[in-house]
Amino acid sequence: MKKSFFIFLFGIFSTFTAFAQETVVKGSVTEAISFEPIPSVTVSVEGTVLKVETDAKGEFQFLEQVPLGEQVLHISKSGYVSKRYPIVVNQGQTLDISDMTLAKDVSERDMFTITLTDDELDSDDSGLDNISGLLQSSKDVFQRTAAFEFSSSFFKVRGLDSENGSVLINGIEMNKLYDGRPQWSDWGGLNDVLRNQELTTGLQPSSYNFGGVLGTTNMIVRASQYREGGRVTYSASNRSYANRIMASYSSGLVDGGWAFTFMAGRRWGNEGYQDGTLYDANSFFASVEKKIGDKHSLNFTSIYTPNRRGKSSPNTQEVYDLKGIKYNEYWGWLDGEKRNSRIKEVEEPILMLNHYWDISSKTSLNTNLGYQFGKIGNSRLDYGGGGNPSPAYYQSLPSYYLARPDGPDYTNAYLAEQEFINNGQIDWERILDANITNNDPTNGEKYGAYVLYEDRTDDKQVTFNSILNTEVNENILINAAFTYKNLKSENFGEVIDLLGSTTGYLNVDSFDGYQYDYQNPNRVVGEGDKFRYNYNILSDVVSGYAQAQFKYNKVDFYVSGSVTNTTYQRDGLWQNEAYLKFDNAGNIIEDNSSGKGEKLSFTGIGAKAGLTYKITGKHLIDLNAGYISKAPTIRNTFSNSRENNNIVDNITEEKITSGDISYIFRSPIVKAKLTGFYSKIEDANEISFYYADGLTNLNIEVAEDVSINETTAFVQEVLQGVDKQHIGAELGIEAQVTPTIKLKGAASVGQYTYQNNPNLYLTASSFGRSDTFTSNLKDYKVAGGPQQAYSVGFEYRDPDYWWFGATANFFSNTYVDVSPLTRTENFYLDNDGLPFNNYNEDVARELLKQEEFDNYMVVNLTGGKSWKIGDYYIGFFASINNLLDKVYKTGGFEQGRNANYEQLLEDNSNPKRVFGSKYWYGRGTTYFLNVNFRF
Repeated sequence: MKKSFFIFLFGIFSTFTAFAQETVVKGSVTEAISFEPIPSVTVSVEGTVLKVETDAKGEFQFLEQVPLGEQVLHISKSGYVSKRYPIVVNQGQTLDISDMTLAKDVSERDMFTITLTDDELDSDDSGLDNISGLLQSSKDVFQRTAAFEFSSSFFKVRGLDSENGSVLINGIEMNKLYDGRPQWSDWGGLNDVLRNQELTTGLQPSSYNFGGVLGTTNMIVRASQYREGGRVTYSASNRSYANRIMASYSSGLVDGGWAFTFMAGRRWGNEGYQDGTLYDANSFFASVEKKIGDKHSLNFTSIYTPNRRGKSSPNTQEVYDLKGIKYNEYWGWLDGEKRNSRIKEVEEPILMLNHYWDISSKTSLNTNLGYQFGKIGNSRLDYGGGGNPSPAYYQSLPSYYLARPDGPDYTNAYLAEQEFINNGQIDWERILDANITNNDPTNGEKYGAYVLYEDRTDDKQVTFNSILNTEVNENILINAAFTYKNLKSENFGEVIDLLGSTTGYLNVDSFDGYQYDYQNPNRVVGEGDKFRYNYNILSDVVSGYAQAQFKYNKVDFYVSGSVTNTTYQRDGLWQNEAYLKFDNAGNIIEDNSSGKGEKLSFTGIGAKAGLTYKITGKHLIDLNAGYISKAPTIRNTFSNSRENNNIVDNITEEKITSGDISYIFRSPIVKAKLTGFYSKIEDANEISFYYADGLTNLNIEVAEDVSINETTAFVQEVLQGVDKQHIGAELGIEAQVTPTIKLKGAASVGQYTYQNNPNLYLTASSFGRSDTFTSNLKDYKVAGGPQQAYSVGFEYRDPDYWWFGATANFFSNTYVDVSPLTRTENFYLDNDGLPFNNYNEDVARELLKQEEFDNYMVVNLTGGKSWKIGDYYIGFFASINNLLDKVYKTGGFEQGRNANYEQLLEDNSNPKRVFGSKYWYGRGTTYFLNVNFRF
């Protein structure tokens, strides 16, 4: 009896002891400013499948055992900025994390400003290319600063172009095969429906594709993923456009498993910050999803954003000094309105069908079919029968008269200066009059002297891919994908305005007299006719990638690999006379312009790996390394695809070796990340087109009717085997010093240089091909925005739901893009193969010194207020960029016109340079206002 009693007491004691030693993790979440409880917040333990939601009181408790030791809680809710809380779980203890806070997501204030997606990012000038649009949904402090603060200075993250990052919509890659860059205007103005993004930076693993060294952005446009409700927005600005209006509505998931999302918008303005830069853009979006049972879902999306925008010109310093930084040479007055001769028009609808299959609770398969078609047009004037219509043509500027061989002509320099200051725009009336005069049969002329045409690219691209994600267990995740792309790109010139001519325009090269279309000699073209060139580019891309991610308490790591096969082929539809060879009887014996050229095939491979080591919940080390070889872009494969089938000599895959290491600190108050990065690019090609003087020592393969002494030509400069090194560090830090005040800072310190002396040769219709030379570029800086950028700022958010922020941004180490031709032996050798008689190495070194722009600081202000009226929300947002109206250069390039020592020396000794570098200036003070109504 006594024995049984003790057994009973021991059992009771053990039971109570077990309850006393139960490990409990619970807490609550409140709003950061008002401290009101927030329901339906997702609280998860990173590295596990444990997940709970807060109740109506904002409280939660994990019902399952949370792993012991150092863990990280991740708290998130739509409309709020997610947070991570380091915790320590001890055996048999209750951990109560009460009053964790979440702040409202300031991205709801519509920080998708026009600077990012409607302006610089859809420029076709490589000097203006940046990648800030890849970063706009990032929660990383540095990446967010790069997107919203640095982008107006054309800052490039790690000095790299946007072709090094992948942009996807519903898992379908949107980067163009022509130049590798995303065409942002294909989805411009759809801000409200592009907010749902998944972003990886650098080499970090993506669930959708292998990505590039700048990461992957996937914009999710599934109809069922949008919050039910609508939004109407109006914006006003003086940056790219004057007005914007948008309206969107999402049904949420309704009866029958259907979901619908629609959006329409318009952006317009007669002029942006630069003179004569019209903006006319419409945006339409529709997404329909049907859930089929518990495992399948079909989503159809259509995007149509036709847009037209007037371009602005880079200018020499002389031009800016006379006309200011808003000056744009591309426009002139016609019938009382500003007419821009350089209009970029993009009209490329996107259709996609997406199938989502939840094979099991741990495995999913996403299969996508996309079709994109339409046109990109860039207009310009051709002047085969008249003088150069550019108002900033060098012979129309004062410097031309001040640099006369027989001494300065001050009278005509003054007259030219006054004419340029008072007029200085395209004279459309003179152009129309010249065409009418040419059409007069009494003067013996027959056709128009001027014509407005556009360079057209009409692409038809089909993309198919299938993406598999499977969770092997709670620690291992497998990703894999297969992709196929087929592109047919039609390229041609098209006459869009005869400018008053009634007899048409001659389809003949007025400079050399060659027939553009030899089978139709002296063809007269009218509006809508093809002009100058006509060819197709055919391409197929097949790729696959696989990736394994491993997640454990102390370390996460991944390995990933990819293989891609890319083929290109040019199919010329016209015979260009400059690239035909004839026998003595006049028969064609060689044709290098029409028909299909050589079919090129490139095989690219990618391999990368990385790990995150969690020293504690607050301190982490992140390491990534990778190697990528990829096909050169179409743009850098064919030396002059508009005229012939020639490909770049010895062309091969481009190679990139990259790595970064980061120290990450995160606490409820402070978040900081310090990263060191390195990238080496090898075997790249760069092709440029310009008019060159001083071609003194090129050993040109001269055509029969061209003099050996020809020293000027419109050339294609082929730079091959280029190696570049990008090395530097990034820092991002923010501190929530009080519930209402946040301090933030970011810095990027880089050095981006050429690492070798690549080969260079020239081609031209007038002389064929030059010898191959060495361009001494080693240790010159790679141009493309500031190589050092710093930002400090603060943000105040009042409990009454208004907020204000300010940042000061400092930029330095911005360099002009140097001319590779002037760094070859053509620069210092005369026609006899010997150095110029007056050649001086010290003087030459000074002439070839790379120009560095002045440092500058830009102050930006932002602010906003939101109101809740019943179930409705009204939001107001405003920003002022460059508050102090700082004037600064953001980029530029040396003109290749002065190709040798004597010419460059003479030009630099003039009172004003005739062929000085051309620059882009940043904008002065600009504003952006936004009001939205949500229901």
